[in-house]
Amino acid sequence: MPPKKARTDIELIEQLTAARDRIKNEIARVIVGQDTIIDHLIITLLCRGHCLLVGVPGLAKTLMISSLARALDLKFSRIQFTPDLMPSDIVGTEVMEEHPETGQRRFRFVRGPVFASIILADEINRTPPKTQSALLESMQEHAVTVQGDTMRLPEPFFVLATQNPIEQEGTYPLPEAQLDRFMFNLWIGYPSREEEIEIVMRTTGGEEILPQKILDADDIVSLQNLVRKIPAAEDVVSFAVDLARKTRPDDGGAPPYIRDWVRWGAGPRASQYLILGAKAQAALDGRYAPSKADVRSVAMPVLRHRLVTTFAAEAEGVFAPDIVEKLAGEQS
Repeated sequence: MPPKKARTDIELIEQLTAARDRIKNEIARVIVGQDTIIDHLIITLLCRGHCLLVGVPGLAKTLMISSLARALDLKFSRIQFTPDLMPSDIVGTEVMEEHPETGQRRFRFVRGPVFASIILADEINRTPPKTQSALLESMQEHAVTVQGDTMRLPEPFFVLATQNPIEQEGTYPLPEAQLDRFMFNLWIGYPSREEEIEIVMRTTGGEEILPQKILDADDIVSLQNLVRKIPAAEDVVSFAVDLARKTRPDDGGAPPYIRDWVRWGAGPRASQYLILGAKAQAALDGRYAPSKADVRSVAMPVLRHRLVTTFAAEAEGVFAPDIVEKLAGEQS
């Protein structure tokens, strides 16, 4: 197969803008609604980030992710997290095997489901921290180390973890350090009445609809590199940094309500993701530089899982999304 012709950055942005609409159209053949969620999934992938999806059962989270993997022609693995899941069930394990002719025995590493491009970590909070942490090196380094040997994971590498917000008995909440590894925290809500009627009409018939392939792994890696190269003006970077810093109660620029409602604010990784998300949003819209509006558009999924609220906030019925919305609305 001949190598692909090198494309200019302008051609890549044009390709990305066209591909975005085609990807959403293909996923829309399977998934009803959820346009914003799908946009944010694409942004996370373009930024080499990972995503935590929160939603009650039955909202097609798994189907949405598997449909995205099919539209992007990427290998997909689903890992069901349970209390008895072990780290080796994720990364793989060494097995003893005997050579059929010589009789010599040796260890052979059998790769686990993490060796794929799109990983669905289903109900990640149902497994103990020891197993949750098995994903940490993979998410940060895009590699797995077993018995001192480091093995690279396929590129692109994209982890989507899900949580059920209404059933917390027998779960292990993710520590803040691990939550910070996720670029976006996306909340999936119930469909509208019209959307639910359409869902029932589609899923109770005999026709199976599969998305067509739009991009492949090489295309996605090229687009990921493109997002990194998009320039961001200094005032846009300052806007993103100030927004993240104002979530910290000990920062001099934080509003009084932050000191009342927030125990711990977002770290520097939030500032980085605000700019990367803004760059990806601009590229998806066919623009060559991000604006403050792009930063605002990704502020909620970037910041809401990075704020630890106080008892005073809980007593007043104030939650992290309320604080992010208030803060982002005040920034100019």
